[in-house]
Amino acid sequence: MAGNLVARSVHDLTAAAWFGGSLMGAIGLNGAAAEAKNPAERTRLSSAGWMKWAPLQTAAFASHLVADLAIAWENKGRIAKQDGVARDTVIKTAVTVAGAAVTLYAGILGKKVDKLADQGGEGATEPRPGASDELKSAQQQLKLLQWAIPAFAGAVIILGAKHGEMQRPRNVFEGLRS
Repeated sequence: MAGNLVARSVHDLTAAAWFGGSLMGAIGLNGAAAEAKNPAERTRLSSAGWMKWAPLQTAAFASHLVADLAIAWENKGRIAKQDGVARDTVIKTAVTVAGAAVTLYAGILGKKVDKLADQGGEGATEPRPGASDELKSAQQQLKLLQWAIPAFAGAVIILGAKHGEMQRPRNVFEGLRS
């Protein structure tokens, strides 16, 4: 069997971890933390959960990037010769890097919320009346980013599937450049 089963598996599993982890965090973790009786516990519990997830998320990103490089190396001829593959590779790389940057920024904001957790919140991403402007700003940004992150991760998964479809013999044959 030609190809790189290990790299493809790592690539897909780490993208799935990014997608599933971020979506579960936004819905499950933040949703459950919002039900805490004490407003300070809402932000503290959410922050604690995200901090426990961060090392796995970081390892998943690093593994994903290594797998991406291995897959690109294995497919360098196809990237150079098959119509659309180089373009889609650039798009997928840009979406991955942008999503990683958004995820990293969300982590920075999450640390800020954790630092200010004693002010509490209506929820993990919903500020309480009277909260500092710093906490309000971080929570409001996180409210948007918690949905942007799984959108980026989902786009990476879809673009990976598109790359897979482009490898079907018929698509390779039709896409070969002269």
